[in-house]
Amino acid sequence: MTKLEAVIQPSKLDAVKDALLEIGIDGLTVFEVRGHGRQKGHTEFYRGREYSVDLLPKVKIELVLKDERVDEVVRAVLTAAHTGKIGDGKIFLSRIDEAIRIRNEERGADAL
Repeated sequence: MTKLEAVIQPSKLDAVKDALLEIGIDGLTVFEVRGHGRQKGHTEFYRGREYSVDLLPKVKIELVLKDERVDEVVRAVLTAAHTGKIGDGKIFLSRIDEAIRIRNEERGADAL
């Protein structure tokens, strides 16, 4: 099993969710997060004062997949989240040793 974590622009969340539903992925967790990469934030003016916004709003999506679905899901996220501009986000993949469904104690890929 593989855990996919994707940090994307908030405006792309609906497109990514729709793309995942189209390929049959219906279980995911979404977090509202803040951070920055290469774009390093920006400055804004509020009531005549300048201040720095260095942690920008992002959305983090997490899901655990059967290994044979990873490439398909990565392609769907890449396609749906892509704008071609700095700040599009990142995808991280990690190995998962075990998954356990709390309701009935199913284990492994059956728990997904």
